[in-house]
Amino acid sequence: MEYLSDFIKFLQSTKNLSKKTLNAYSIDLNQYFKYEKDILHPDICAFISFLHDELKLKDSSIRRKIITLKIFYEYLVNLDLIAITPFAKLKFRFKQEQRLPKTLSVTEVSKMLDCFEKDTDTLSSFAKKIFTRDSALMDLLISTGIRIGEAASITIEDIICSERTLLIHGKGRKQRLIYISSSVTWSRLSTLIKERKKSENRHLFVNRYGEPISINGIENIYKKYVKEANINVRSTPHYLRHTFATNLLANGADLRSVQEILGHASVATTQIYTEVTTNRKKQVLRKFNYRNKL
Repeated sequence: MEYLSDFIKFLQSTKNLSKKTLNAYSIDLNQYFKYEKDILHPDICAFISFLHDELKLKDSSIRRKIITLKIFYEYLVNLDLIAITPFAKLKFRFKQEQRLPKTLSVTEVSKMLDCFEKDTDTLSSFAKKIFTRDSALMDLLISTGIRIGEAASITIEDIICSERTLLIHGKGRKQRLIYISSSVTWSRLSTLIKERKKSENRHLFVNRYGEPISINGIENIYKKYVKEANINVRSTPHYLRHTFATNLLANGADLRSVQEILGHASVATTQIYTEVTTNRKKQVLRKFNYRNKL
């Protein structure tokens, strides 16, 4: 479509954006182009009303699309295709809905880990490989709080065995080092690493065909062990990230350190976890504080 491909190429060459982000820009603009017939003389307010009233999109989704359009029209201004961006005199205000991150209880996480405390001697060689991968993958997500996309992209070259450290490739192509503090987690990873070093494919986590595992693949593995552990079936792998962060803060970790460990660009993103820990403290105090009964 007109302007779109050139705009995406412009972003690729000038911005440090991931493929996922670029794809999101493409989806937003394709939707906008289908609605707006005159791109150079748009009715932005009508489009926003369409998103809100017709498509019933959430404010967070509409806000993201506005950001996309702002960048796009700044691009058109720079090309002298339009004299001024239509957002020059437009301001949109949305309700700031603060959603607390959903977590698993420590008991639920423990039940999931129990799924990997089994004798593998009776398993076939193929089943043992799958079990070795699954136990290392799930324990890694629990122990580090990394995103499943980050886990999927780990290669053998990203592992510093002497330091028990992984190089994580995060959002916006930002890298960070994560230390594996749990000896059990590291033992499971080491077993998998030894197996993977024999393969030509350098990814740590692969599917049954030896190809790099996908995000959907990790989600399916998670669902498998959620069912086996008989815990919250509505949960997703991202619950493990939320659980990890919440418990770090609840146990006394400082906000800045948690931000760096999680790979958040802003400490404001990390700060929401403090609300969860406060709520839990309130629940504990209401239920267990002896003073309430005096």
